[in-house]
Amino acid sequence: MRFHIQQESDIPASSQLYNQICFAIAARHYPPGHRLPSTRQLAMQTGLHRNTISKVYRQLETDGVVEAIAGSGIYVRDQQKQREVKSASSYRNKGVTDIDQEVRKSVDGLLNAGCTLQQTRELFVQEIDWRLRCGARVLVSTPREDIGASMLIAEELEPNLNVPIEVVPMEELEDVLESSNNGTVVTSRYFIQPLEELAKQHGVRAIAVDLSDFRNELSMLKELRSGSCVGIVSISPGILRAAEVILHSMRGNELLLMTANPDVGSRLLALLRAANYVLCDSPSLPLIEHTLRQNRSQLMRMPQVHCAKNYLSESTIEQLRKEIGLIK
Repeated sequence: MRFHIQQESDIPASSQLYNQICFAIAARHYPPGHRLPSTRQLAMQTGLHRNTISKVYRQLETDGVVEAIAGSGIYVRDQQKQREVKSASSYRNKGVTDIDQEVRKSVDGLLNAGCTLQQTRELFVQEIDWRLRCGARVLVSTPREDIGASMLIAEELEPNLNVPIEVVPMEELEDVLESSNNGTVVTSRYFIQPLEELAKQHGVRAIAVDLSDFRNELSMLKELRSGSCVGIVSISPGILRAAEVILHSMRGNELLLMTANPDVGSRLLALLRAANYVLCDSPSLPLIEHTLRQNRSQLMRMPQVHCAKNYLSESTIEQLRKEIGLIK
């Protein structure tokens, strides 16, 4: 993936690069364990000073998005790693073809680490019980200011997970976990670090879900004629901010961009009046269609409306189903 910095933009170059890297990671263009380009490579690609790129990488590391390995480079952090286990063995699935052999290897690893058979049995039972307890319910959590992101995640998880799903603002999550610490906390990768720390204190898991790569939507935006007005409508302010940075990095000032939350009727109507093309999430579509019907006489032309099919990647939903024991 190539990164583009618009030097004439009011958005600082470091913020442009930070947001583009976060989007690339969230959309799995850079999967967990992937080595990011060196500061030299990014400097050649973007024209930024290597010190600026180093500062962005340090911020990504502070935010828990990447990890630096001395003498090797910067790598995408694996947010799906299991909690700390009392053994030297790793249970990461690498395309298992012989389940019995994998079980034997896991047991051998624990025995070689000094465990007795009884201790090995207790470790397995403890881990399974813990996973079952974590699968009792799903708590979807993001900051209150972007609770729309939680609603988008919950909407796509609900038909796929046969467990109760609750939307809880991050500011209220500690109180919820203190009253009942059963469940798995699910969030976007942008917010995983503080939630991991909180979840660990209460003996539950925090799992980051990956966003869709929005391939169709990005392809559509690349093909639009210069001078077109694009409207983006979402219940998530975070999506609107990210879309603004990404679209500007792709097309610069070639396109006029307007954004709106569907609940702000006056802003939504102004967007629909001006935009040639409107991109939206599924919760926003009914409000957009209603506003178009109600104000048809005031519109000189009807914009083309495209609703993004998914907010989450299909693979991240399947991974979550495995994590909470819904796939046998």
